[in-house]
Amino acid sequence: MSHLKNTAQEDLPGDLSGQRFRRLQWRMLLAAMFCYLFFYTGRQTFGFAIPGIQAELDISKATLGAISGILLWSYAIGQAVNGNLADKFGGRRMMTAGAILSTIMNWFTSFSVGAKSLGILWGANGYAQAMGWAAGGRVISNWWTPHERGKSFGFYTFAAGMASVLAFVTSTLVVDTFDLDWRWIFRLPVLLMLVGGITFWMVARDKPADAGIIPPREFLDDLEMVSVNSHGLAATGESSWARYKAVLRSGKIWSTGIAIGFQNTARYGLLIWVPVYFLGEDWKSADTGISPVWISVALPVGMAVGALTNGTISDKVFGSRRDRPIALFMILGAVAAVAMYLLPLGPVGGIVVLFLTGFFVYGPQSSFWALCPDIAGKQMAGTATGIVNFFSYLFAGAAEPLIGAFMDSTGQTGLIFPIVAVACVCSMLAALTIRR
Repeated sequence: MSHLKNTAQEDLPGDLSGQRFRRLQWRMLLAAMFCYLFFYTGRQTFGFAIPGIQAELDISKATLGAISGILLWSYAIGQAVNGNLADKFGGRRMMTAGAILSTIMNWFTSFSVGAKSLGILWGANGYAQAMGWAAGGRVISNWWTPHERGKSFGFYTFAAGMASVLAFVTSTLVVDTFDLDWRWIFRLPVLLMLVGGITFWMVARDKPADAGIIPPREFLDDLEMVSVNSHGLAATGESSWARYKAVLRSGKIWSTGIAIGFQNTARYGLLIWVPVYFLGEDWKSADTGISPVWISVALPVGMAVGALTNGTISDKVFGSRRDRPIALFMILGAVAAVAMYLLPLGPVGGIVVLFLTGFFVYGPQSSFWALCPDIAGKQMAGTATGIVNFFSYLFAGAAEPLIGAFMDSTGQTGLIFPIVAVACVCSMLAALTIRR
């Protein structure tokens, strides 16, 4: 570590020109993106394992929904804790540790023998996964100014969207192409996450001072916006408790948390149950000319593109105001989800509408994450991101067992789409109260 830091200091001493600092900004952003590109191979693969788990371990969908909820709740708790720890110990250290620990926990999960062991190990993995997102956001907040947070977090969230694509593709390869059993879903894709974590440790630095450099004057001038945007939160003391109190006093943080809670309920409803829908008997027996499970990949592809688009729109079209693009995408996501449920779609139509559903449902995440440092300031960006993400996964975790029980009682996995539409409308209404 010390050798890498010394090397950075020798290569990049003192003040930097705007152009050279720009290259460093992109280096740190791309390092965080590269690491998080592989994170979802450690938690968004569960839906693909459900049919195999049911066949081998005879566990109901309601129980499997509860196990999925355990991960999401564990992740929520981890976000509330680890976001603050990222502010205290640095995002580089936390994100790398999360990648390594989650890889280990996925392998442990693959040896589960029943609902109890599956729930305990998958829940522990949720906490390890929670060490990634806020930590990477903390690093980005240190290197990018308020004027460009929509763009920088748009790219970061785009990487998360592409991580969903990677999770879907690698899981599909395991179950469809390689014809391996469900346990290998937890063993092979996560090796990519291990590579991403190690690479991030080698390339990233928490802040310009850690790279031994002084940013250009225009960067420092732009940071003065923090005192205006954060409404005084950045002036709070540096203790963990002081950071928590300052963030939780903000009404905008609560509004943001509720809005993203419903948005993430819609998102995880799609990510967990769409693979089950396309692996169901109706799609298996249909002569579509393409394996139905590959159609489901259109969902995370749309999510990735939507995240990149929404963040840019919030900066360029809405003048860094985040509530409006969030509300716009949420209502359009509800429309797309209803269309997915009601229209008689073949393979091509299914791909197009599923892409649009993912595009609009996930797109607002980039604006949500840009809101956190906008409201709390970069000094408490990790804490604010962690608290908002706590809300995000608290809601999603509460919904999963209910959705699973609903699927058991009705036997209609396609009902996930009207459920998603209702969650999108609730998110839109909550977002309109942020007014930022």
